[in-house]
Amino acid sequence: MGMVGGGRGAFIGAVHRMAANLDGKIELVAGAFSSSAEKSKLSGEDFFVDPERAYGSYAEMAEKEAAREDKVDFVTIVVQNHLHFDVAKTFLEAGFNVICDKPMTQTLEQGLELRDIVEKSGKIFCLTHNYTGYPMVKEARRMVRDGELGRLLKVVAEYPQGYAVGDVEGEGQGKISNWRADPKIAGSSNCMGDIGTHAHNLVRYITGLEVEEIAAELTAFIPGRELDDDGNCLVRFTGGVKGLIFASQISNGDENALSIRAYGTKASIEWHQEDPNDLIVKYANAPRKTYRRGNDYLGPEAAANSRTPFAHPEGFIEAFANVYLAAAAAISDQLEGNPAPEGGYDFPTVDDGVAGMAFIEATVRSSQNNAAWVKPKA
Repeated sequence: MGMVGGGRGAFIGAVHRMAANLDGKIELVAGAFSSSAEKSKLSGEDFFVDPERAYGSYAEMAEKEAAREDKVDFVTIVVQNHLHFDVAKTFLEAGFNVICDKPMTQTLEQGLELRDIVEKSGKIFCLTHNYTGYPMVKEARRMVRDGELGRLLKVVAEYPQGYAVGDVEGEGQGKISNWRADPKIAGSSNCMGDIGTHAHNLVRYITGLEVEEIAAELTAFIPGRELDDDGNCLVRFTGGVKGLIFASQISNGDENALSIRAYGTKASIEWHQEDPNDLIVKYANAPRKTYRRGNDYLGPEAAANSRTPFAHPEGFIEAFANVYLAAAAAISDQLEGNPAPEGGYDFPTVDDGVAGMAFIEATVRSSQNNAAWVKPKA
């Protein structure tokens, strides 16, 4: 494994390294960890990387790794949004598999172009929508797929955080990092692009539904901000299903409250990221049930993505690691010439990345037109 970005002090880089290393199947051996060559070298020392493979730039890394007999099998991209496309393109065209943090690109146009590049390259591309790795999210998807909810009627997904609310009255310390508030780096959206895409992806993963039309209102409550810190979306999904998606960074008192509720004609499900080992199943004329991770009454996907027995909680890093494990299996099979298993591999792909970018673009376009209903362009 090689890494671009994620050097000293980078939260998400550390998360990726922990997740990749959790099961002992992936080793970090190279990287361009910073835009500063000096910092990249120092980060390489921190991560026990051979000094010759701690590169000063991603371009240098791509060139020199491609020339090695023991080149890295894949590259993980954990840089700021505006660099995702260029870095991914560079390594894909140099013959490397890629794992990329979300959102996939800075713009929808870049996302569509990157999809073409991935298809042309024949390489594995994984997008780290890590919440798809939770066992009970996989159980929720199985229940929907097997018809246990009946016909879906409504889906509500939300991702409220409250960490930036102090900035609204000028009492905070700039909790939204400067680059996330800069459209030249983050893209056209901060809140919906950063965390709203997780809620959108969770809907698609669990239910299989796509957005047909969306009416959105994005707001920058924090004075002086160009990009949103709150967003509310009415959604018309495929199949006549209706729903809501909202995300916020100024929801006072909320921490990382990603959740989803899917309402069907037979039953409904409810999952909360802050209590990830539980899946609540609700009925109109019967007591609700709580399904718990690690029990033998769950389906095969949930079982395969659990590491510990019931009553031993698993969480964020383990879910992230499940995405890495699935991508590693695909990369390993490709390197060894093995066929893909029946049903394929269970990780987010470039198509999920394009769908996420189309969601962001549609919400911004709708909000700019007074919450008019718009159709995603991809």
